[in-house]
Amino acid sequence: MTTRTASETYLVDSSGWLEYLADDPKAAAFAHYLEGDATVVVPSVVIYEVYKQLAKNRARSFADRFISQVLHRRVIPMDETIAVAAANASIDHRLAGADAIVYATARVCQAQLVTANTHFRGLPGVIIP
Repeated sequence: MTTRTASETYLVDSSGWLEYLADDPKAAAFAHYLEGDATVVVPSVVIYEVYKQLAKNRARSFADRFISQVLHRRVIPMDETIAVAAANASIDHRLAGADAIVYATARVCQAQLVTANTHFRGLPGVIIP
């Protein structure tokens, strides 16, 4: 497990939020980043992906609880800087659209990307607990 400091910034992607919220096997590993004083940024695309998954497979009330947690974080909308960075990340690292947006957001925000998604393995700034 990586030791985290309050001065670091993290971006937990959709896979991490879903593990954490569902109390799946890696929930504790993601709690390490989501609980406490560290800065956590949340791309708007992660809100879309997690809310949709929770509303579809759990209940909208469960999805709404996720939203209440997220709104205490720094939400990052996709702007032109992130859009161009995502297009380049998609080409350079062969990432799907949403993954490229997440990775580009982490890079633009100078955040460590924390994910269960092995598509990110080996990329700079990625933590796979």
